[in-house]
Amino acid sequence: MSEYSISEIKKSDARGQRAMTCLLLKEGIDIDKNLDYSLGLFDEDYNLVATGSCYKNTLRCMAVDSSHQGEGLLNQVVTALISFQYEQGNKDLFLYTKCDSARFFGDLGFYEIARIPDRVVFMENRKNGFSHYLDELSVQKVPGRCAAIVMNANPFTKGHRYLVEKASRENDHLHLFVISEDVSLIPFDVRFRLVKEGVSDLKNITLHKTGSYIISNATFPSYFLKDSDTVISSHAKLDAVVFSKIAQALSITKRYVGTEPFSRVTALYNDTLKEVLPLSGVEVTEVDRVKSSDKEISASDVRLALKNGDFNVLKELLPASSYDYFVSEEAALVIEKIKASADVKHY
Repeated sequence: MSEYSISEIKKSDARGQRAMTCLLLKEGIDIDKNLDYSLGLFDEDYNLVATGSCYKNTLRCMAVDSSHQGEGLLNQVVTALISFQYEQGNKDLFLYTKCDSARFFGDLGFYEIARIPDRVVFMENRKNGFSHYLDELSVQKVPGRCAAIVMNANPFTKGHRYLVEKASRENDHLHLFVISEDVSLIPFDVRFRLVKEGVSDLKNITLHKTGSYIISNATFPSYFLKDSDTVISSHAKLDAVVFSKIAQALSITKRYVGTEPFSRVTALYNDTLKEVLPLSGVEVTEVDRVKSSDKEISASDVRLALKNGDFNVLKELLPASSYDYFVSEEAALVIEKIKASADVKHY
């Protein structure tokens, strides 16, 4: 039996990064753009024979060289990644895998949340994690006709406010979910606060955090899917399966989305939701974006205005509560981060 050593592959380790990329490609996996920790299992000659990575509390990009499969090396990689996560204080872990690998991860203590046949399985390391999340949601179930909106709100604009007002007006109650994943230029705590302040006058709304069960398009792992359209549809279908269970817990029968004239990704995502969610009894209503100066309001344009320091544009695009935040000293660090970003339009 060969002796192997396990060690971190740092981003500054050009040789290790090349070896990891080559091994993944050899095993039919593209390198994920969202990785913040990677490790490798090396033989006596420092050849990489297995690898795995993390992004926040998800495990990603795990592979074993085909010439070493059957030696239990992936088990060692996963165990090391879990230990690293625990050291970071992350106890609730998630992964996305191919359908034919789900059983292996099940043997390592991961449990299925949702599946898209022949494409992807979403798993977590808590047996009843998702069911507990649904139980917590169900306490907030209210009678009557209930609708939902899921938004990133990066940041909360007049366009978001228009969509919320319409859904609130047309239903007895609105469940408003803000994506908890903290990968946007504007931090989650700020995004959630601006949504809360921006809808505070509407009395039939309940705000929710999505936790780790609904993630953004930007961080959905795509390294084992064959093309961009497959990635988009797989993410949307997986979100639809997860959301259908959330809808059942809260008796939601309608989900509102805004039209997307700027992003092909989001447009395809909306089309998939319109195709899949009605199968679970959830109608999808697509609402035309509200305009300012004959142009659809976009959070991307708000971030561009913040980058350029154009507060006249901000006043046109933001509700008063959001505008007041961004002209305050409290927003200085957030604006500094936006100004330092090379791409604020499609982040």
